[in-house]
Amino acid sequence: MTSYEHLRKTANEIRKTILITANRAGAGHVGGSLSETEILTALYFSVMNIDPQNPAWEGRDRFLLSKGHCTPGYYATLAHRGYFGVDSLVRTFDEAGSIFQAHPDMHKCPGVDYSTGSLGQGLSVGIGIAEGARLNHLAFNTWVLLGDGESQEGQLWEAFMYAGAKKAPHIIAILDYNKVQLSSKVEDNVNPAPYGEKLSAFGWRVLETDGHDFDWLVPALEQAAQLAAEGPVAVIAHTVKGKGVSFMEGDFRWHGQAPNGEQLKLALAELEVRA
Repeated sequence: MTSYEHLRKTANEIRKTILITANRAGAGHVGGSLSETEILTALYFSVMNIDPQNPAWEGRDRFLLSKGHCTPGYYATLAHRGYFGVDSLVRTFDEAGSIFQAHPDMHKCPGVDYSTGSLGQGLSVGIGIAEGARLNHLAFNTWVLLGDGESQEGQLWEAFMYAGAKKAPHIIAILDYNKVQLSSKVEDNVNPAPYGEKLSAFGWRVLETDGHDFDWLVPALEQAAQLAAEGPVAVIAHTVKGKGVSFMEGDFRWHGQAPNGEQLKLALAELEVRA
């Protein structure tokens, strides 16, 4: 099996940047940023067809962070991939006038393909981008990262229904399935599961994978990229909220909370052991 040690090390560094960035700003959605880390690392460092030196390249794959509040993880990934400096992100995240707003702004931040934040809308936009590509004879893939709490939104299921009915090509939805939302476990709220059976019934090809193990995650995403030429693909990535920091894992209280100085020290110490 292929070694993905370089991706594991990159993901660990991205986690450190997430925590340092949120700590300095005193704000940021840490839990969901940590759960999405391997997904974003796999996409930006292995799977997607992109060029950080030419972020507006017409033929590039597109990525939409539908769960748009999880920007510490998104920006940290873009920074480590070379779209901008890590230091500038850490120094200015969520400040007035910064290009690194709490929700991504496509008009300010290099590498951001669409401004998101209103939950449940990202897939609709992604399908529109994919349809525009088809009409213009472009074959890039459009990737949309969804949250499972976000999946309680009705618009999202309308988008699933539309893409499945139309067999829309080159659209890939990835579910960051960490099973925790703003203030509870998803199962204790309005639980949209079972996702696989529902999406299959809607006409989507469905793949399930471990969202933190690159040995399974990268091949699943690569397979999705190939299958998407024939119609919409959904990847259900099983993840852990707050992954990588023991006192954050699975705890909804870290959904939108930044670590203080002592918590940051403890978290970085844990990550250093994994380096």
